[in-house]
Amino acid sequence: MAELSTLARPYAKAAFAYAQQASHLGGWSAALETAAAVSQNEKVRELLDNPQLTSEERADKFLSICSDELGEHGKNFIRLLAENHRLQLLPEISELFEELKAQAEATLEVEVVSAHALSDAQAQALGQKLRAKFEREIHLHSSVDESLLGGAIIRAGDTVIDGSVRGRLAKLAEAMNS
Repeated sequence: MAELSTLARPYAKAAFAYAQQASHLGGWSAALETAAAVSQNEKVRELLDNPQLTSEERADKFLSICSDELGEHGKNFIRLLAENHRLQLLPEISELFEELKAQAEATLEVEVVSAHALSDAQAQALGQKLRAKFEREIHLHSSVDESLLGGAIIRAGDTVIDGSVRGRLAKLAEAMNS
């Protein structure tokens, strides 16, 4: 997995630099997300792995599927990826682009999995505390997992905060067994 990120990083950085210079981060974000979704389709993967097709033919077939969602620069980007045999990296490129965009916009996507649904007041209070902790604008997404018994697990970038009862019980059991 690290290898794919390493290969995708220069393309994501180049796309980001261009999009930022053109003040079109949102459009590029949507275009890369669409292209990444198309590239993960089983039939499209077969097409991309077909050794009988030239790079140009792969690009043309790929663009015939999603060219309406891509601008001229996006189409050129797809052609460049095809020429360098990197179309399969589109999901990683899109993900890295989103990380660069979030850093530039000082935003952070936060996933909260709790035992019970968060009230609006709880979500707002949690968002404010996370905003102060990470010094970024927080986009909070919450879901419910009743197996947690109580509490919540918060995933913010590389940080995971396990405040669930299940997690605390696991830590207690581990401490008792040590």
